[in-house]
Amino acid sequence: MIVALDSSTFTLSVAVGRQGDPAPLAAERLGPPARMSDLLPGALLALLARAGLTLADVRGFVVGLGPGSFTGLRIGLATVKGLAYARRVPVTGASSLAALALEGPEAIPLGAVAVARRGELYLGRYRRTGEQVEALAAEEACTEADLGRWLASEPTARVLGPAVHEGREALLAAGIPEVRLLETPDIPSAWAVARLAGELPAFDLQTLSALEPHYVRASEAERNPRFPPLPGPAPGARIRGEEA
Repeated sequence: MIVALDSSTFTLSVAVGRQGDPAPLAAERLGPPARMSDLLPGALLALLARAGLTLADVRGFVVGLGPGSFTGLRIGLATVKGLAYARRVPVTGASSLAALALEGPEAIPLGAVAVARRGELYLGRYRRTGEQVEALAAEEACTEADLGRWLASEPTARVLGPAVHEGREALLAAGIPEVRLLETPDIPSAWAVARLAGELPAFDLQTLSALEPHYVRASEAERNPRFPPLPGPAPGARIRGEEA
């Protein structure tokens, strides 16, 4: 059994099932006002119990890597990394925006969007064919106006994802026709992330430590000119036993 989760939005999506199955054994979505740090541990255990399973039955984890909520992504990845390390099972991940596209219509350009901050979106451009999602461009942060210009160049394209609901007024104000906005999927599905991720690798401590969210843009703290980066090489994951 594998456990999959996506915590890139304020709504947590969790699922458990057999790798390669089109649908999970059990799935749940839980959202505000509860905080992600409060939701996640209990939600995982409750989901396993619903499926008649325990952590001892889990052979690996799959996690949505964003882009999305910085805090949510860190909490989700830290949780599965801790559980995977304790049980010596593998973790892999996939793009949360690509997971949205996997549940969108086929054969047309899809703009998967999530709110980055006021006036800014995360955008992934894809085309889905069956269970395959083709990236049409690198994921990026952009404005609603940028999204509108892309849609003007792609008459058949449609937009889906959390920003369609959270930022609908801003999208319409940017001149994006309402007919181009799809109501579903509204958040990345944990099981769509699992379907995208494919086969789990073998457990490897270095691979586990190196797995990081896809932030796309710098955080507000990193942008703050009062706190410039420290001199020297950027910090990286440390593996126990490495030379200092």
